Amino acid sequence: MAEPVATRKPASSIIEIEHVSQIFQTSARKDHQALSDISLTIEEGAFVSILGPSGCGKSTLLYIVGGFVSPTGGAAKMKGKTIAGPGPDRGPVFQEFALFPWKTVLGNVTYGPRQQGMSASEADAQSRALIEMVGLKGYESFYPKELSGGMKQRVALARTLAYHPEVLLMDEPFGALDAHTRTRLQNDLLNIWERDRKTVLFVTHSVDEAVFLSDKVVMMSKSPGRIRQVIDIDLPRPRRRNELLLDPRYQKYVVDIERMFDESDEVGSRS
Repeated sequence: MAEPVATRKPASSIIEIEHVSQIFQTSARKDHQALSDISLTIEEGAFVSILGPSGCGKSTLLYIVGGFVSPTGGAAKMKGKTIAGPGPDRGPVFQEFALFPWKTVLGNVTYGPRQQGMSASEADAQSRALIEMVGLKGYESFYPKELSGGMKQRVALARTLAYHPEVLLMDEPFGALDAHTRTRLQNDLLNIWERDRKTVLFVTHSVDEAVFLSDKVVMMSKSPGRIRQVIDIDLPRPRRRNELLLDPRYQKYVVDIERMFDESDEVGSRS
């Protein structure tokens, strides 16, 4: 049974994005503003999706939180400390699987823990448990070239979880997958999140995906990206797709957010 909202302890913030702006220089040596004055607080254990039109800076914002890109204005903080670069407390899971092709599934997953100094036997045991958790038991000795796209993404998720990051940074991780595989991995991700309650910052183009997965949806405007609205998704957990599809609240969230996309397109066509 879900815990009544009134009795829940207030969650502490884990990520604070303070007036972040980002300007890139194009190949023609012209300035392009990707983000403009973004401020956002993400609570510990929350599942937050960033949604918006193509080119609105969603991925750029994720890379700033990951420490892969430094903002040209403002700051992003992790537990009160300014993010100055990548760290094991933030685990990226991107659409490009970036697996080591010369390592097996088990080798890919054990790589991080071994680099962190974990013993071979402990890393092996932990990695096998993670591989089973993502539904790939029996594939430990397979190489990436022998796996489907969905299986590779499962390996990528297990490899990131092996670092024990506090925050998962996911940039359209299911975007290149077929609809059936995407749905299965969404369900798997929610099951893992329900178990561990890691903080997740998830970039997607899909309104349905954002509403199904998230506690909050951050809707961004067209470039330069600004936060247009933050929508609290007040739907019961654990999420069950067959139940949500019949829930008028779920349907209303999807319709209302889709309408924001349509309005953004209209504004863009007039500008």
